[in-house]
Amino acid sequence: MFRNREVRQFALFFFLLTAAAVFLGFIIHPAAGALAGVSAVLYGTAFFLFTKARYKSLVHISEQIDLVLHNADHIFISDAEEGELSILQSEITKMTLRIREQNDALKREKEHLADSLADIAHQLRTPLTSANLILSLIEKTADEKERKALLRETEELFVQMEWLINSLLKLSRLDAGIVSFQRATVDVNLLINTAVRPLLISMELHNIELRTDVPEGMTIQGDLSWLSEAIQNILKNCMQSAGDNGRIGIVCEDTPLFGEISIYDSGNGFKKEDLPRLFERFYSGRNGGTAGYGIGLALCKSIITRHGGSITAKNHPRGGAVFCIRFPK
Repeated sequence: MFRNREVRQFALFFFLLTAAAVFLGFIIHPAAGALAGVSAVLYGTAFFLFTKARYKSLVHISEQIDLVLHNADHIFISDAEEGELSILQSEITKMTLRIREQNDALKREKEHLADSLADIAHQLRTPLTSANLILSLIEKTADEKERKALLRETEELFVQMEWLINSLLKLSRLDAGIVSFQRATVDVNLLINTAVRPLLISMELHNIELRTDVPEGMTIQGDLSWLSEAIQNILKNCMQSAGDNGRIGIVCEDTPLFGEISIYDSGNGFKKEDLPRLFERFYSGRNGGTAGYGIGLALCKSIITRHGGSITAKNHPRGGAVFCIRFPK
C-alpha cells in the first residue's frame, strides 16, 4: 500500500495536519489538544483499514488478470460487491471474454491458413508433376508430331496452373475484404453474354448446345466483371459435366422479390454425398476420377454471397445438375 506515492504523500500531509491540529489544540486547552490527537488517531486508523481493504481487492484483481494473461482457459470471476471495484471487475470480465473470443478466432484462422497452404501446395503439385513427366517424354521423343502434341499438353497444364493461381489470389482478396465491388445496375442479358462469350469456341468444339431465356429489361445490382466471373465458373462446371454433344440452359426469372438465374446441364448430376460440400474450397467430389481443383464453385459462391445473393445446387428430376442464383430486390 505504502509503495504508492500518492498514499505516502497523503500520509505525510495527514501527519503534518494532525501535528498542527494537536499543537494548536494544546495551546487553546489541554482537553482540546487531547481530543484532536484521539480524533486524528481514529480517523487515521479508519482510513488505513479502509485503504488496506481496497488494496487487497486490487491485489486480487491483479492476480486474476495475471492468471488470464498466462492461462487461456482461465475465466475472470467477479466477486466484488456493488461499487467502483465491481464495475471495474465487470469491465475486465467483458474484456477477458472478448480477448478470448479473438484468440479463438485467430487460432481458427491460423489452422485454416495452414490447411489452405497445404491444399494449395497439393493442388499445384499435381500439374507440376505432370508437366515434368511430359517434359521428360519430349526429351526422349524423336517424332515431331508426338513432340508437338506433348508440348500442347504441357501448355494446357500451365494454363490450368495460371487459372488456379489467379483464382486462389481472387479468393484471398475476397477473404481479406480488400475487393471493392462496383454497385451498379447490371443488365442480365449483358451479364450472360459477357460470361458466355469466352466459352463459345470451346462449346462449338465439343458440340455443346446452349439455350438462354432471359426476360427483356431484367436487371440486378452488382459488379458486372465479378458477377460474369461467377457465372462463367458455373458454366465451365456444366460444360465439364455435359461433355461432348451435351446441352446447357440458362433460364432467368424476374419477380418483385428477387431476380433468379438458373443454369442447368444434361450431365449426370451430383452424387448425393457431394451436394452438401459442392461449394467448399478444394472439394472436388468423392469420386477419384473427378477433374478440377475445387476452386471455381468456391470462388463463385464467395462472389455471389458478397453481392448479397445466394446460390444453391441440386439434381434436376429429369437428369443433370441445376445451379440456382438469387439476388433479392
